[in-house]
Formats: sequence, C-alpha cells, structure tokens
Amino acid sequence: MLIVVLVTTLASAMIWQQWRAVQVESAERARTQAAWILTGSLDWARLILREDARSGRATTLSEPWATPLAEARLSTFLATDRDNTDGGPDAFLSGSIVDAQSRYNLRNLVDDGGKVVAVELFAIQRLFESIGVAPDVATRVASGLRDAMAPVGSAQRPATAPLIPRNIAQLTWLGVDADSVRRLSPYVVILPVRMAVNLNTATREVIAASIDGLDLGGAERLVQTRLRTPFKTLAEAQTLLPATLKMDETRVGVLSNFFEVHGRLRLDDRVMEELSLLERRGLDVVAVQRRRVSSKEAAR
Repeated sequence: MLIVVLVTTLASAMIWQQWRAVQVESAERARTQAAWILTGSLDWARLILREDARSGRATTLSEPWATPLAEARLSTFLATDRDNTDGGPDAFLSGSIVDAQSRYNLRNLVDDGGKVVAVELFAIQRLFESIGVAPDVATRVASGLRDAMAPVGSAQRPATAPLIPRNIAQLTWLGVDADSVRRLSPYVVILPVRMAVNLNTATREVIAASIDGLDLGGAERLVQTRLRTPFKTLAEAQTLLPATLKMDETRVGVLSNFFEVHGRLRLDDRVMEELSLLERRGLDVVAVQRRRVSSKEAAR
C-alpha cells in the first residue's frame, strides 16, 4: 500500500509539472504571437505616416492617420476567404495615432546650454494653472529636467540628479505626485528634442500657453476656425490674432514630425497594449520608443 501511495504521488507530481510546462509554453507562444502582430500594426502606422508626408501638406486632424482603428477581427485584414482562418485563435486589433506635437513638449524647458528657458517656464505655469495643477509643479519639473539633463561629472549636475524621464508617467522621478501626472497626461509630452506645438491639432489650453498674451477665448477661436479650414501656414493663423500678439515659429507651427501610436491586441483571453513614439524624418518614419503599457495607463 505504501508503494502504491508513493507511485501515485510521484505520478501526480509529474502530471502537474507537465501541465504547468504546457501552460507556460502556451502563454509564451501567445505573447510572442501578440508581439509580432503589434509589430505589424506599427509598420502599418509607419506606412500611413510616410504616405501622408508625401503630400507635403500641413499636419491636420482631417488626415487618414487621425482616424482611430476600432476593434476588428484580425482575420478581416488577412484573408477574404473565411475558410482560411477556421480553427485559428480569436484575435482582435485596435489602435490610434496621435500627434505628439499636439501637446506641450517639456523638453522645451531646457535649452542646449542646460539652462531653464524663462519664457517656456512661464508658459507651462500658465498651462498647469489652466488644467488645475499647482504652478509650483512647473518649477519642480523644470528644475528636475535641468538637473537630469546636465552632463555627468559637470558642476551643473547635482549628486542626487534624477534619471531623465522618457514619458509622462516617469515625471514621478522628479517629485510630481500621481494626481498631477494624471491631469498632465493629455496636455504634455516628453520628446527627444525641442519641437513646436502644432496649432492644427493642439487643445486650446496648450495653444494659449504657447502664444504669449493669448487667453483661452482667443485660443478657442483658433480651434473653431481650424475645424472648418485647417491652417496651411502659420501666417494664416496669425491673421486671427490681434496685431499686438506675435507668434514665435520656434514655439508654434502647422507641421508635425512626432506621433504616438497606441496598439491594442486581444488574443483569446489575453490583452496586450503597446505605445510607440514615431518620428518622421523626411519620408522615413522610425520608431524612437516602444513600450508595453498597462490598461490603467492606457485609459488616461
């Protein structure tokens, strides 16, 4: 009887280990499949942005890239013959492309010499105040980015300098609280280089902060005008402002080179989401950043 119990115990352990190995292999296979599919969707986004660049037109919300992809079964993209997909896993793909220059670029706060730009600091203080974030958070972000971007070993870099944040969620490294990060997410971005805000895609809050002396009412007029007729040049937008307000082409424009691509894949009972930052360099579109995101972060 003791031998029977021992054999049964060993057999049960072996079966459990085999089942566990199958489950791990299945999960890894699904993860790999999902990653390849999301890579394919990213290539699709790059193709759309490259074709858009061929037109040479201003970047506006009326272009094909601005239309989000509603969740659709992957087989509809792969074959018209349903018999070719029988027995395959249920995979649903969705996604969207967002103009990253529709948000205020926090990289603009620090110049190439490592100093905080006063006019940009004033701009984000106005922006933060308009969206319910304490203005002192702007000072904290500016000083944190200045310290993080200072060359290693230089006198300007403090011993406790934080890492350079690459996305808005990492602003917590600079001492920004979670609630402020949540409020800032729709309005700010961190790009690798200094870039102007696009008047054709930005919100009124971002536009008002980017043009000195412009209030939210004036920014709203620009937004309403572009809905009917997007701005082809900065001069067209300038005609809608009082003569005393002058736009700075280094701070605002009508073209964009950076875009965020959000891809979501639902494969059976698994969901994988990825956020990528693409840069247009002429007709070349390259991925600058790629990272997995949680559903909670993606919902912001």
